[in-house]
Amino acid sequence: MPHSPSKSDSSPEGPEAQVSLLDRDHSILAFNDRVLDWARRDDVPLLERLRFLCIVSSNLDEFFEVRAAPHLIALQLRDPKGTYSHNSFEALAERAHQLVEQQYALYNDQLIPAFARRGIRILSHGERNSAQRRWVSDYFQREVRPLLVPVGLDPAHPFPQVANKSLNFIVRLQGSDAFGRDNEVAIVKVPRVLPRIIRMPSKVVGKGSSFVSLSSVIRSHLSDLFPGRQVTEFSQFRVTRHSDLAFDEEDVRDLRAALRQGLEHRNYGQAVRLEVSAGCSGFLSDFLLSQFNLPAGGLYRVHGPVNLVRLTQLVDLVADPALLFPPWKAALPRQLQQGTSIFQQVAQRDVLIHQPFESFDGVLGFLREAVNDPQVLAIKQTIYRTGADSELMELLREGVRRGKEVTAVVELKARFDEEANINWAEALESIGAQVVYGVVGLKTHAKMLLVTRREGRQLRRYGHLSTGNYNPRTARLYTDLSYLTAQPELTAEMDAVFSHLASQNRLPRLKHLWMAPFYLHQRTLDAIEEVGLAAQRGEGGRIVAKMNALTDEPLIRALIRAGQRGASIDLIIRGACMLPAGVPGQTHNIRVRSIIGRFLEHSRVFYYRAGQQEHLYLSSADWMNRNMLRRVEVAWPVTDPELRQRIIDECLVGYLHDDRDAWALTPQGSYERVPRQGAKAHGVQQALMDRYGSDARPKKN
Repeated sequence: MPHSPSKSDSSPEGPEAQVSLLDRDHSILAFNDRVLDWARRDDVPLLERLRFLCIVSSNLDEFFEVRAAPHLIALQLRDPKGTYSHNSFEALAERAHQLVEQQYALYNDQLIPAFARRGIRILSHGERNSAQRRWVSDYFQREVRPLLVPVGLDPAHPFPQVANKSLNFIVRLQGSDAFGRDNEVAIVKVPRVLPRIIRMPSKVVGKGSSFVSLSSVIRSHLSDLFPGRQVTEFSQFRVTRHSDLAFDEEDVRDLRAALRQGLEHRNYGQAVRLEVSAGCSGFLSDFLLSQFNLPAGGLYRVHGPVNLVRLTQLVDLVADPALLFPPWKAALPRQLQQGTSIFQQVAQRDVLIHQPFESFDGVLGFLREAVNDPQVLAIKQTIYRTGADSELMELLREGVRRGKEVTAVVELKARFDEEANINWAEALESIGAQVVYGVVGLKTHAKMLLVTRREGRQLRRYGHLSTGNYNPRTARLYTDLSYLTAQPELTAEMDAVFSHLASQNRLPRLKHLWMAPFYLHQRTLDAIEEVGLAAQRGEGGRIVAKMNALTDEPLIRALIRAGQRGASIDLIIRGACMLPAGVPGQTHNIRVRSIIGRFLEHSRVFYYRAGQQEHLYLSSADWMNRNMLRRVEVAWPVTDPELRQRIIDECLVGYLHDDRDAWALTPQGSYERVPRQGAKAHGVQQALMDRYGSDARPKKN
């Protein structure tokens, strides 16, 4: 992985400032290579292997939509230096091309033959017999042809607007059109409403399951779209566009209206990648590159469908349990007793829910009880990613109807969830909820839910904090920690944060919560420094941190400095990591590992030991500059001894001993599989599934 020279932070220069950091974008691509490994593994069920292949394609789509434009612009400007330059574009394009080639080689050489051995086939035109071709022709004429509008290009019909990530065909024609003109290029846009994979009926396939791709159906009948002319060349193509919404919030009077307008144009942003069929002629590919103003490095020739993401439809169409992971049913939260008020239980002690091993229903149950309890007066919640169809949001609406004071801090700028959040904001506002959009210039990423309840003559607050989103669907797929508490000090500070977000008044000094952008960065730096100084004094220092990404340079430099002072540091980082681990004489006390499992690792856990002093924090924030300085985030302490030990055991120690799904970052900047330590490999996610699955009944603590 390339190293990138980095500017040091404002701290005094020391040996840590001389360490060259790893390149962030190459680290993101390396993460996707680790995800792709799940599609390579023979011990993974076949449909799940396909699903992981599709996940990589989806991740690459987002990578190009968000990360590629600065490199491309630098190339076009011939910028020779800096983080973004013509060299950075070429290096990134080379690595991305390698990854895409590995995807399609895996798809064609391993997955397609493996499916065929199971009697599952995606038939190309050449593989279809006469009966199957007749069926495909009937399907094309009945379901597809009426929705296609081929556009012949001429001065009156310029190159059409092509939407981001849409399927299209480019065709070269021979002969003249109806007006005697020799316009030789035409474009066929494929509507998104059409399914990309179609099951063929048993009457024409016999045994097994056979399918056809939509691109194959259209490809076989392109000539039908141009009667009287000969199709001499053609290719499917797909363009990816820069899709990060950007505008000056200070100059916007209505953020919601501005975002709605931005969403209308997102599908037509700057082109950053062009995918075509492997056999696309140079004439057609050069024509497309010129239309989209892309260099040769932006062209990706693929041996298969240009959008592997849509192959997830095959997973649903086959739906063979033998080819899928055994279904996982999350256990009821062990600390919560069914039939007993959650408020009463949380009043006794804090409650931890480890998702997806324990069910998100515990969080929904907490909110459901708040909505139905006549003693609850107010509900306040942050909304980041809830999904378009959310029981949780419906509960908030029901709370308004039942007379509760409901305040929702809705983050409209949650990337690729903007439209769903706008719709929820309008739905809540229309029935009387207080909806605010946080602070101008900052994304509200903190996950907080606060309930105020009348108990006798006093009001008592109950809070929920989480490392992950209020999204029931992703709560079944992501590892996260939910924390329910009635601690007066902690819930009072949560209330202060909500008041700050709504009123924008000055935030009082917080003693328990670490909040970005005010305290979180500096207090994290201070905690790392304290550990390093304790180690330097010979008192011992230890840091174990689990997060999704580590890219903030001041925090990286602080970790390197602490390690050079003798602190022992283990970092469990799922995705991008810019800290080079294990470099002799520089980062020899720092180890970095990445766990890629069946579930997406998403929890953020931070353990610090300086001498005899131990602290454990959970957080919504990764160690990225944007999380520390451009978002509203919170980290909170876990002080209950039993819960602290449970988190350490399940979220840190178990991950440090994983030798099945773990990868270690080498001093050279690449990742290698962690070697198996015994006769049987230990996978931490499987161990947690075994632990919670063996006894799904809640236990009394």
